[in-house]
Amino acid sequence: MEIKNAYKQKMAAQLKEWNAQINLLEAKLENVGADIKVKRAEELHELRAKQHAASEKLNELEKASGEAWEQVKKTADKIWSDLKAGIADAHAKFK
Repeated sequence: MEIKNAYKQKMAAQLKEWNAQINLLEAKLENVGADIKVKRAEELHELRAKQHAASEKLNELEKASGEAWEQVKKTADKIWSDLKAGIADAHAKFK
């Protein structure tokens, strides 16, 4: 049970950090040209959708147990990986 709690706490902390990073990217968006702003805004919208999915999956982890927990965890790991890659890609584009 401690492993599950540690995993959930780690993911909640990571989600909070990614939220701050997306907020920073949104702030940087204010300082770019109109064409780039539209394109980057779409990318940030996709990141917010992935963040929302990750948050929902974290809520599912809270409720799941046993074998169901393992299945939810697998899906959560995939969502986390996608979100992490998306944020890294967005940071690279905003440099």
